[in-house]
Amino acid sequence: MDAIRKKMKSLKDETDQLYAIINRFEEQTKESNRVADQADCDIRDYGKKVHGFEIEFDETNDKLNKALESLEEKEKNLKEVEADIAALSRRIMLMEEEAKKSEQTLANTVTKLAITSKEADDVLKKVKVVES
Repeated sequence: MDAIRKKMKSLKDETDQLYAIINRFEEQTKESNRVADQADCDIRDYGKKVHGFEIEFDETNDKLNKALESLEEKEKNLKEVEADIAALSRRIMLMEEEAKKSEQTLANTVTKLAITSKEADDVLKKVKVVES
């Protein structure tokens, strides 16, 4: 009978050990499942953040493209205005040269007029002298 009791005790102890091992594995499984659930939540949260970043990136990229288009248009306008300014500058230079020539011609004409006027005065004086 003692052998049976020892065997029963041995089986009971072995069973208790196995139950302890089972409980330990069940606790580890619960902990692993909790960690996996947390990881799934984190993955979902990161997915949402990534999606938000993608949307912001697309919006920012669209703004950048619009800004680049605007910049290109403004640069085109700037080049046109610079070309207009260069043409007007050349025209001003030509007009200034023409004005200098006209001033010189005017000065020559005034000088000739003065000389002719003096000569006319001299002729009038001679006519008065001859008449007197």
